Amino acid sequence: MHYVENRTFDQVSVGDSAELTRTVSEQDVALFAAIVGDPGQGRPVSGPVDSSRPGTERPAFAHGLWGGLLISSLIDNELPGPGTAYVDQSLHFRRPVGLGDTVTVRVTVRRKAPETHLLTLDCMVRDAAGEIVIDGEAVVRAPAQRIRRPRALPPDAPVRPRGSRYDQLIASTRGLPPIRTAVVHPCDAASLAGALDGMAEGLIVPVLVGPRAKIEAAAAAAGRDLAGVELVAAPHSHAAAEQAVALARAGQVEALMKGSLHTDEVMAPVIDRADGLRTERRMSHVFVFDVSTYPKPLLISDAAINIAPDLDDKRDIVQNAIDLAHALGIALPKVAILSAVETVYSKIASTVEAAALCKMADRGQITGGLLDGPLAFDNAISKQAAEAKQIRSLVAGDADILIVPDLEAGNMLAKQLIYMAGADSAGIVLGARVPIMLTSRADGTLARLASCALAQRLVHHRLMAAGTPAQ
Repeated sequence: MHYVENRTFDQVSVGDSAELTRTVSEQDVALFAAIVGDPGQGRPVSGPVDSSRPGTERPAFAHGLWGGLLISSLIDNELPGPGTAYVDQSLHFRRPVGLGDTVTVRVTVRRKAPETHLLTLDCMVRDAAGEIVIDGEAVVRAPAQRIRRPRALPPDAPVRPRGSRYDQLIASTRGLPPIRTAVVHPCDAASLAGALDGMAEGLIVPVLVGPRAKIEAAAAAAGRDLAGVELVAAPHSHAAAEQAVALARAGQVEALMKGSLHTDEVMAPVIDRADGLRTERRMSHVFVFDVSTYPKPLLISDAAINIAPDLDDKRDIVQNAIDLAHALGIALPKVAILSAVETVYSKIASTVEAAALCKMADRGQITGGLLDGPLAFDNAISKQAAEAKQIRSLVAGDADILIVPDLEAGNMLAKQLIYMAGADSAGIVLGARVPIMLTSRADGTLARLASCALAQRLVHHRLMAAGTPAQ
């Protein structure tokens, strides 16, 4: 957790200053539009035409209100900080600011009034050329007591558009051949559209497996054209899953994608001991989350397949997640084995198993990752929490992968990230002969495409590891 702390009136001196630098991004425009209620949803607002760029006639983006918000943010968070009360403000707007412009905001204490605890602050905003954009003053009442509060984002965290990491993931597959994918029973508009969108992005070559009439009806409902798309007829969902698995066993497809049927219907023929897609590895699901408040992709396993995995199962769960991280370009993923506490406690079995997994990694039974555990969730993802507990670890506070104790914990963690932290989720099943995309009815287009991209990256990573060039 990151915190901001204030300075009380007595701790502030005349001449003290604070500053921040910010570049106007499209996300700033969108966020500002949401705040002021701009019906254009992100069009430049509240500013004159910027004639300093002949030929562009670019409207200035909120050079008044937005600049004033930056000044307020600096005062509220830095000088004096939390607990500050505005009394008066007078600002003069000298020049426009547009997308891509970088501005530096500075506030300086000019006067203190001990009898009222009022501070007069000189306020200045300059552009990259040093020209004054805004100047003026603010009068505030400084707090009398120390206040410390959580900061919504780390001070150096960029504001990213939602889904930007998935956009980057999909972009990273450019140049890779699409993978032939059996789409199991795509008999609703959402699952069919997801498969066809994956084809349009060059991620997969869909092979639609299921009842022809229902698939064609779904295409009509979605307004999509099935011309040129291979369709393998199967009378119902169970038969579609069996046929898709048979295609994978025969090497005719390189991945499976769940359509409009239950997960257990897809997985039943996959795990069949005689005719399924088993390997020596336990199958497990890996979520890849894009969490706006975390500085990198976050992999979580297993929240969908293994209900109460034992130690041997967890070894495979960890190795599967590490293998996916390698396919995503993470050379030495940091793996946090989660429990309720960060010390080994005999009455909490997950702490003992976490310690055993770390020792298995020391002995080469798990390879390719850096493990630590047990770790509680907070000290797995927060350096401050880890430091507060005096945990000395290369993993704590910087995990790439979180291994949960069981499916219940993983499922709750995943849904909390989605519904309370606004995270985006994509994921695949590993440990079978081919990757399996268990898309959900709640998944949007981007999440479905991201799952396709994960499968595509994994397939081509395996081909490269085997010395087989992509075709």
